[in-house]
Amino acid sequence: MQLGDYNDLEVAREVDFGVYLSSDDGDLLMPGKYVPAGTQVGDVLRVFVYRDSEDRLIATTLDPLVRVGQFAALSVRDVTPLGAFLDWGLEKDLFLPYRNQRRNLRPGERATVYVFLDETSDRIVASARWEGFLSHEPFPGQPGDAVQLMVAEETDLGFKVLVNGQYQGLLYHNEVFRPLRLGDTPTGYVRLVRPDGKLDISLQKIGYDEARDAVETVLKALHAAGGTLPLSDKSEPDDIYRRLGISKKVFKKALGYLYKNGQVQLAPDHTRLIPES
Repeated sequence: MQLGDYNDLEVAREVDFGVYLSSDDGDLLMPGKYVPAGTQVGDVLRVFVYRDSEDRLIATTLDPLVRVGQFAALSVRDVTPLGAFLDWGLEKDLFLPYRNQRRNLRPGERATVYVFLDETSDRIVASARWEGFLSHEPFPGQPGDAVQLMVAEETDLGFKVLVNGQYQGLLYHNEVFRPLRLGDTPTGYVRLVRPDGKLDISLQKIGYDEARDAVETVLKALHAAGGTLPLSDKSEPDDIYRRLGISKKVFKKALGYLYKNGQVQLAPDHTRLIPES
């Protein structure tokens, strides 16, 4: 049985307050409020297993926000002299020991953590020192690759991001054209693989692919709007992103290409599609 993860366990017996599920570590309780209607002895249920407030193994059909071996940005529910307690979607909060914190936390704020099984106590705990749990292997990709990101921390330079759940990357502030918050999971693109293994990341495709996709996006929007788009190179970045999902920098590149190609007319407050002759 995997503590802090999903397990497929058989219903061993029913009791007034729920059912007991059989496992290699002995029978464990699933409280009645989690038992699916119609469940019978012998059924196999997919459940998440963790420890309750009395350190007993317990099963639930609730889906946690994070499992053992994963990273997540979680909200702080409470802070005590021993550490912080994080909301991870279950009745018992996730413990972040004081020794695993990088700074003092306050209730209501979010923190990026790695969740693991403490070998000494056999308890599921979190660590805000998440960089120590990243892969030490070289990044297997190359510049231009699409990657899955998780926003982990804001710095003076930009945003530290987790890349494919294993590597660390940096999104510089001038590469960010929309609001980001801890835990957001946008798609990104590798701009540079540094000698120390860290990655420079962009939220848009690199080079030719970036410009080509932006041109297609603008043309599609122009056609959908009947030929006139209430955007120009003078428009606010937020307005451009809300309508097109691209940065102002890339939007201006696309406009330049379309204008030189004789496909659009540019005005201070709009862009108009020139009909094909």
